[in-house]
Amino acid sequence: MPFHPETIASWPRGSDAFVEAFAKGLAVIAAFDESQGTLTMAELSKRTGLTRAGVRRLLLTLVALGFAKEHEGRYALTPRVLRLGYAYLSSLTLRDVAQPAIEALARECEEVVAVSVLDGDDVTYVARAEPSSVLRRSLTIGSRIPAFCTSMGRVLLAALPEPEMKERLARMPRPAFNRRTVTNIAALEKEIARARTQGWYFASEELELGACGIAAPIRDASGRAVAALNISTNLGRHTEKAFVKRFRPLLLELAGKLSGSFS
Repeated sequence: MPFHPETIASWPRGSDAFVEAFAKGLAVIAAFDESQGTLTMAELSKRTGLTRAGVRRLLLTLVALGFAKEHEGRYALTPRVLRLGYAYLSSLTLRDVAQPAIEALARECEEVVAVSVLDGDDVTYVARAEPSSVLRRSLTIGSRIPAFCTSMGRVLLAALPEPEMKERLARMPRPAFNRRTVTNIAALEKEIARARTQGWYFASEELELGACGIAAPIRDASGRAVAALNISTNLGRHTEKAFVKRFRPLLLELAGKLSGSFS
């Protein structure tokens, strides 16, 4: 849930520089997530920390504008809300440049290739390609996965100033998805430092048993990491050592090309 009640409580007061009603509307939209498509007014109030009366007005506004719908007291977002996301994606020059390039790499590797950006505690996919021969997964453009336990996330966290990285790491949820998930802060800081030193990172089975991925940063003209390029696979197809040896050069080559074309 991107907007926690305690975060909303710390918002600045409404002014000509901060429209509180608009911020609350965004909080309600963000409270809908992939795990549960419909929510009641009470559930949205609990998730956002807003009053039920306030949530009701915001929901009715979203319904009137066609961004939400209601059925038997439960609310859901409509496809129209995708316009908000596509407005961002369509303005992201990187995606336009990256999509044909990652499609070519996916065909060459016969593996899933993706580009993501850091978004709060998660990484969000902004471009993705997979060959038809690979077992398809539910992740698509706009899908979010935790940053702390994934190759893309660690590469992007490594690009942050160290104080900001440590602050984010300390406050973000770090659930153990399985026995291999690293959740200890000191151990995570060590792995993120490794990603920073190497300029790439390989993560194996921390989010999902049997799955692994390798990632490298995509940088803008100033050298700032703005996204991560990733190749992922199922370990039934490769050993960890063979996967890194084969695909790291291809990953770094494309990350360099995309960095050179992004400004």
